[in-house]
Amino acid sequence: MTDTADRPTGEDAAPDAPVHVASAGAAPPDPSVELGEFRSLKSDVWRQFRRHKGAVAGMILLTLIVLGCFIGPILLPFDTSTPVVTDANQGPGWPHIWGTDNLGRDAFARALIGGRISLLVGFVAMAVSIIIGVLVGVIAGYFRLLDGPLMRFTDLFLSLPLLPLLLVVIVLFRDPIQESLGDGLGIFVLMVLIIGGTSWMQTARIVRGEVLSIKEQEFILASRSIGTRPRRIISQHVVPNVLSPVIVAASLGIAVAILTESAVSFLGLGFPLDLPTWGRLLNDAKDRIALNIWLVAGPGLLLSATVMSVNLIGDGLRDALDPQNRSRG
Repeated sequence: MTDTADRPTGEDAAPDAPVHVASAGAAPPDPSVELGEFRSLKSDVWRQFRRHKGAVAGMILLTLIVLGCFIGPILLPFDTSTPVVTDANQGPGWPHIWGTDNLGRDAFARALIGGRISLLVGFVAMAVSIIIGVLVGVIAGYFRLLDGPLMRFTDLFLSLPLLPLLLVVIVLFRDPIQESLGDGLGIFVLMVLIIGGTSWMQTARIVRGEVLSIKEQEFILASRSIGTRPRRIISQHVVPNVLSPVIVAASLGIAVAILTESAVSFLGLGFPLDLPTWGRLLNDAKDRIALNIWLVAGPGLLLSATVMSVNLIGDGLRDALDPQNRSRG
């Protein structure tokens, strides 16, 4: 029998005394309630990126352009490879919303097909430049003995006039590579290698600066102290921590590559006539702008919209990958 005579009751009881109700099957308190919501790096970057209205608009616009270029010509009922002389030089109307060229081919469909090659050149050339830039920047920043020679090599490329260099290399190597790989593939490989091989310098300098800062951090010094090989440190610790500026440089490098290819094609030294690109279409239509302005305005509009959308995405990624912006979010 429980003795309750000594227990305080009524007014004698302490009003502020905590009441503990415990049972054998009660679950322990959840510590995550006090720690707050866990947010991974990817979700944090995506949350910050979505707040950048310009970047979201740029992503939507670029997605529409890519889907239109790769799917649109399949859905349109036009054969852009067969000339139709009776439909030559028509103005905008239906069914040719941008009119036709001097051979009667639909201008809108040819602009979409030309976007395929221009976009592929931009993305692949960007990948080549990023690979070379990251490789040179990481080696120069991590190995002190190689820093001087690699940076002088980078300065040498920065001092070269890129467009005249591109034109000279294309004139010298276009015929041999076309004979070995074919007209279309040969020019594509040549353009990608030239554009990617002459646009990696800014990425290399950015990565080198990041590596110089990262290699003095405590976790890198700890890895060295336990005998971790430099190759393993670079692959597992250094490269993942320099991806933020690399992603931003990659997004902006796409626009540079597309503009460079368009400039070379506009000068008549790019892809052959049967492979339209935005630059080639502008070059072919510049003499007929008085007949139909959309022959020039159409490819130019797609080119400008692509470059603008890529720049907007790059701005959004730069803000989203900024640690100070993420900490305020």
